[in-house]
Amino acid sequence: MKEHHISTGKGVFDATVVFNRKISDCFYRVGIVLSGDGAKAFAGLCPGRFVQLNIADIALPAKDKIPPDLLDKSKHSVLLRRPFSFCDVKTRNDKTIVEILYCVLGPASLRMTSLAEGDTVNMMGPLGRGFWVPEDKKTALLVTGGLGAGPIIHLAKVLSKNYTGIDVVAFVGAKTHTALPFEELGEKIGKEKGDWIPELVSFGVQSFVTTDDNSAGSKGFVTDCLADWLGKTKTDVEDLILYSCGPEPMLEKVAKLADEFNIDCQLSMERRMACGIGICQSCAVECRAPDSDETIYKLCCEDGPVFESKELVFSQ
Repeated sequence: MKEHHISTGKGVFDATVVFNRKISDCFYRVGIVLSGDGAKAFAGLCPGRFVQLNIADIALPAKDKIPPDLLDKSKHSVLLRRPFSFCDVKTRNDKTIVEILYCVLGPASLRMTSLAEGDTVNMMGPLGRGFWVPEDKKTALLVTGGLGAGPIIHLAKVLSKNYTGIDVVAFVGAKTHTALPFEELGEKIGKEKGDWIPELVSFGVQSFVTTDDNSAGSKGFVTDCLADWLGKTKTDVEDLILYSCGPEPMLEKVAKLADEFNIDCQLSMERRMACGIGICQSCAVECRAPDSDETIYKLCCEDGPVFESKELVFSQ
């Protein structure tokens, strides 16, 4: 993961659902197994890359299973593929299992709740450029909020497994404790600070949690918690690397902290994508042109979704 991982070997594959379970609030986690060329294409996938799923042929759940606030939206057609990143990738023998974290927000994600073991899904990928690890880093700080937890979970696993010389600390934000998109939280959600999110503990990752309503961790924004940690740490900034995925206002604040403390930083951006392969040009991201005061536009689907924070231009 030391190089910029970009789209190579992508294709269109049929895969099989192995599980689809609700984990918290509106969050679900679906596991999909690929074989043959698909298994090879997705094996060892870099965190931060994504896939385009064909949702059009997935049936809606029964009417009594549709949340009232989505009844009208559920009637909308789903014509375009939808982009999803991965929260885990495992290769066993000649099979590769990818896991996707998703939140039920509209007609496409609502249909995904109907997926059951044995169902077939069509996926295009792997796509995009993922996270990478520069040389000589000793501590990785992972910052996430909401649905951005998916690629951060995957990154935490890869760092703990393949980069044993790097300490990993996670900063997780949510509106309330039921909106924390992690498995096996159960009764372990509480007011404690520290490494109490089981899924991150399993990777040896300490976590600091903030919630808007003070129902778990500490009250406030996750970026405030990060700023406090950075202000107190004795680790040299040259040894630090920041990674973040989540809502854009959060990413902007992370980028500002990276600039303030002069820390290398990579951000996974979110944009609406119609094609995912650079044809439609709908996912433009404004970036600084090298050695110039001008700005240029790059594509989230091909040049990203992961960018270095210093090259990004956030709207004011």
